[in-house]
Amino acid sequence: MHYKGIPFEDSVYKKGAQKIPGKLQCEYYDFGGEGVAYHDNDSINSGSGKLNPADGSYLHEFRINEAVDISFTKFRDPAIDNTPYNFVQPDKDQFYVGWTQPGEWIKYTIQVEKSGNYQLGLMFTSNKNGKISFAVNDKDVTGPIMVPSTFVAADTVAWRQWHHWNYIDNIASIHLDKGLQTFTIHTVDVGNMNYDFINFKRID
Repeated sequence: MHYKGIPFEDSVYKKGAQKIPGKLQCEYYDFGGEGVAYHDNDSINSGSGKLNPADGSYLHEFRINEAVDISFTKFRDPAIDNTPYNFVQPDKDQFYVGWTQPGEWIKYTIQVEKSGNYQLGLMFTSNKNGKISFAVNDKDVTGPIMVPSTFVAADTVAWRQWHHWNYIDNIASIHLDKGLQTFTIHTVDVGNMNYDFINFKRID
């Protein structure tokens, strides 16, 4: 069946299909809606328009009418995403996909510059040991991958356990052919993860 999704673009991001090698920003999943460009277990965006109230701003209303849950990193006092409990410091005001649950997925059209093997790095938070998998052109290419917990017992603010960021530079290695492909992130088990970006590095 022919894929009907199209690369994301808006007034800020105008580059179309994300280029590989490089960073795939997880919030820039394709247009196409439920069952085409993503599957979410409910129809509510828990970030844009809910946690982040609709006020006309780009940060608060990003993709507000879609079910994929999106928020952004907040550097505040008291701290949210800028705590000393981070394993890796994130960028400020960086969108991420959150509130993830098993069975959900998000799909991207990518432009691969050269065929080869690629090492994938993930910027994330993981309240518990979750599992994800990656698919290329709808074919699973990794099987379940453990995403280690970023829980820090020393942080006594319970909700902030979803805001301890980490980066793993080699969470998987996959083969990609040159040209336009689709790439899908599946939340396999546990959920409670936030996905900021995936870095694709060509290794041969």
